[in-house]
Amino acid sequence: MSEQLTFAPSSAALLEPYLPSLHNGSSPSPSRPFVTLTFATSLDSSLSLAPGVRTRLSGPDSKAMTHYLRSRHSAILVGISTLLADDPGLNCRISSATSQPRPIIIDPHLRWKPSGSDKVLQLCRKGQGLAPYVLTGVSISDIPQESSAVLYDHGGKFIHADSSAPGPNGRSRFDWNDILNALERESLSSVMVEGGAQIINSLLEPKYHDLVDSVIVTIAPTWLGQGGVVVSPGRVHDENGVPLPAARLSNVQWHPFGEDVVLCGTLRS
Repeated sequence: MSEQLTFAPSSAALLEPYLPSLHNGSSPSPSRPFVTLTFATSLDSSLSLAPGVRTRLSGPDSKAMTHYLRSRHSAILVGISTLLADDPGLNCRISSATSQPRPIIIDPHLRWKPSGSDKVLQLCRKGQGLAPYVLTGVSISDIPQESSAVLYDHGGKFIHADSSAPGPNGRSRFDWNDILNALERESLSSVMVEGGAQIINSLLEPKYHDLVDSVIVTIAPTWLGQGGVVVSPGRVHDENGVPLPAARLSNVQWHPFGEDVVLCGTLRS
């Protein structure tokens, strides 16, 4: 059994202004879930040493904080590249937690072939997590029956969504409004967006800033060096072509957790 974690109430109180309400867990907007963007980064804004390389950045104190955040959300969202590279559990290990977040996998082109050996499904069978909901642009009728059966048997499912927005690599991707609408239809009142870089950078595009209710970033005291997977949204220009800052946080607080520092804030365009 995975190690259970604890998070002090005094530390939890520091994060409260940036979390969904304990009473109903809902967003300030009744038409969509509360969205928390959260990730761990190095001093050079890298999530990992290279694409597909699992890189541990969080120390034990900030790791416990991350699992506490999971306990306060009804869903936890990652992209397919993160799932394939890290084989994450996507569960909550806070000892006092009374529920588990629903894993949401963004997989427009159906790259994942679910297997009972996947960690997220192993934890589900042990009663230590929930099976994922997979958002895909592939028609439900075209999904291999074996893949559907594996997810369904664990309590998960595939959800079709249109992937019409153009991505930076020329492949289609989901619009964040469509993603959140799909989660709202599943009665998921809050979602914690954890990664990877493509997911984070897309959500940091100015047109989506109004969809993000809070940003919580763990900063580890390390440089990963050039060539890492970097959080850096696309360049923004004014009407004259002059470059502008892509995003800035307001209502900022900084909190040390062990050797890491956690930055909390809200987005403004």
